[in-house]
Amino acid sequence: MRTVFLDVDTQLDFLYPAGALYVPGAEHLVPLLAQLNHYAASERIPLICTMDAHTENDPEFQRWPRHCVAGTLGQRKPEALLLPQRALAPVIAPQMIVEKQSVDCFTNPHLAGLLATLQPERCVVYGVVTEICVLHAAQGLVDRGYRVQIVAEAVRELSREAADAMHARFPFVSLGHILSGGE
Repeated sequence: MRTVFLDVDTQLDFLYPAGALYVPGAEHLVPLLAQLNHYAASERIPLICTMDAHTENDPEFQRWPRHCVAGTLGQRKPEALLLPQRALAPVIAPQMIVEKQSVDCFTNPHLAGLLATLQPERCVVYGVVTEICVLHAAQGLVDRGYRVQIVAEAVRELSREAADAMHARFPFVSLGHILSGGE
C-alpha cells in the first residue's frame, strides 16, 4: 500500500515552552515525532512536513500571537525531526517541506500537487495542534479522497473536548501499529 506521512507544524514555536504558541506537553512528542520521521526515511515512505511561515505582519496575528515568522528560530523544526535529504515543495525528496500562512495546509497549492504525484492510498498524520492544523490537514485529505490515520501518541491538543471530537471523526492508530508496518 502506498503510504505518505504528513508531519503537521512540528515547529519550535509550538513544541517548546519558550515558543510563541506553545502547546502544553508538546515537547514530549519530539522523540516520537523523530521516530516517525526517521522510520519514514528508513522505509522509503515519502514525508511531507507542513510548516507555518508567516510574514512580519501576517493577518493571522489578529487571531493568534505572533509566531513562526519566516526565518526566525521559532519557525524552525527541531533538528531531530529533519532528514538529511529535504526540499521545499514542489520538489520531490525524502522530506518535503510545505510552507503555509493559514491553518489549512491545502492553501499551499503545492500540497495537492505532491499528493497527486505520490498517489498515496493511505496518509499517516501527526503533529500539532490536534483540533486546529491537524484537523484541517486530516479533513483536507479526506475531502480529496485519501484514507487517513492519525497517530494517537504523536498529536497534542489545546482542548481535550475538541480532541475527543476528532476521535469521533477520524481513525486514530497507535504508534506501535504504524512502526510495525500496520495498514
